Amino acid sequence: MKRSLVLIATAVLVAGCGAGGGSENSPQQPGKITLEWWHLSTSEPLKSLWAQRAKEFEAKNPNVTIKATVLENDAYKAKLTTITQSGKAPDLFATWGGGVLKQQIDAGLVKDISADVADVLPTFTPAALSAYTVDGKTYGLPTDIGMVGFWYNKKLFEKAGIAEPPTTWSAFLEDVKKLKAAGLTPIALAGKEKWPGHYYWAYLAMRIAGLPALQQAATDHDFTKPDFLAASRQVKALADLQPFQKGFLGAAYSTPDGQSATVSNGKAAMELMGQWAPSVQKDSGKGLGDDLGFFPFPAVEGGKGAATEAFGGGGGLAVGANAPKEAVDFVKFMTEMGNHSKAVESGGVLPVLKGEEGAVKDPSLKQVASMLATASGYQLYLDQAYPPAVGQQVNDSVAELIAGTKTPEEVGQDITEVAKSEG
Repeated sequence: MKRSLVLIATAVLVAGCGAGGGSENSPQQPGKITLEWWHLSTSEPLKSLWAQRAKEFEAKNPNVTIKATVLENDAYKAKLTTITQSGKAPDLFATWGGGVLKQQIDAGLVKDISADVADVLPTFTPAALSAYTVDGKTYGLPTDIGMVGFWYNKKLFEKAGIAEPPTTWSAFLEDVKKLKAAGLTPIALAGKEKWPGHYYWAYLAMRIAGLPALQQAATDHDFTKPDFLAASRQVKALADLQPFQKGFLGAAYSTPDGQSATVSNGKAAMELMGQWAPSVQKDSGKGLGDDLGFFPFPAVEGGKGAATEAFGGGGGLAVGANAPKEAVDFVKFMTEMGNHSKAVESGGVLPVLKGEEGAVKDPSLKQVASMLATASGYQLYLDQAYPPAVGQQVNDSVAELIAGTKTPEEVGQDITEVAKSEG
C-alpha cells in the first residue's frame, strides 16, 4: 500500500536470506560470515546512512561481510513472502510487527531474541517496542516509530474562527461545520487508496471501545460489539457532514492533485495522517511552512480510551530463526543511541530510544516525538496488527462506509466474517 511506500522515508530495514537463514549462497570460508541485508530505504538520507552503518560494523567485525540489497516496498513484500512460504527466512529483515510478524513466528521463521537484547530493552520506549513483542517475548528491535494525527492549516482555522484545535470529538465535528460555514473544505482524504480512511475508524474504535477491545477482537474475531458499531456510526456522522474535498473518492494520497497536495496548497484545512505528512506535503505541493500545525486525535466523551493513546506504526529489524549471532549483534549496533540518533537528526526517523527526543529538529515532528514518548498506550495500524485479509477488509469496509454504500452494521458484520474465516 502507498502508506508503506511513504514509510520508506522513515526507516525500514529489511533482509535477505543470508548465511544463517537457509540461503543458497556459496559455501563460506572458515570463520567468515556473510549477512544478507535487504532494506527499503531507497532515498536519502537513510540510504547513505545505512550503508555507512554496515561499513562501520564490518570494521568492528572483520570476519563479517554485510551484503545489502535495496528494494522498494512492494518488491520487498513480494520477495519476503516467497522466501517465507518456502520455509526459509532472511538473516535480517524489516518488519512492521503485528499480525504479519506473528504469522512468521508461528511458522518458526523468526528468532526469539529476548535473552540476547535483555540488556538494551530498557533503553527503548514502550510504544516503540510494542509491535515486536509477542506473548511476552521479543522478536525484533524498532528502528522507527510514528503516530497518526491531524495536520492542519493554522490560517484556515483562524479564518473559520477556530482559536484552538479541538480536544473532543464533538468539538471536532463543530469545527468541521465552522470551516464549511466559512466556505472552506475541512478535510482532504485519499478515498481511492482506502488506508487513509481506516485511520478514522481505528482511532474512533480506540477512543470509544479502548485498546483492550481491539486486542480482544484479534482473539474472538467479533467486530459487531456495540462500541465498534458506535465507532462506525461516528465515521458516518463525519461523512454525512460532507467534509472532504470534491472528488475525494477518486483521489490518491501523494499525487499533485491528491490528499497531501490539497492540504499543502491551502485547499483543505486538515488531514489525518502519519508523521511523514510534512515531508510529503513539501514534495506534493507548495508546503505550509509555519502555518502547519499538529494535534492528536480528539477524545470521545464517555469513551473507554484515553486521548494519550496513540495509533501508528514504524519499522523494525527482525532476525531469521537460523541466523548467526552476528545478525543479532548488528541489530543492536543499528539501534545504539550514538548510531540511531544520527538517523533521527537527519530527519529520516523518529526516536525509539528514551531521551532521544532532543535529536529531532523539526518543530512539528518534535511535538509528535514528545507525544509518543509519553503515550499511555499504542495501537499498531489495524491493517498490520491483524492478519492481512482482516486488515484489508477493515480498509475496504470503512471506505464503503465513508462512500455511503455500506451501513455501520454491515461494516461490523463484514469484518467479523473475514476475521472468523481467518481465525
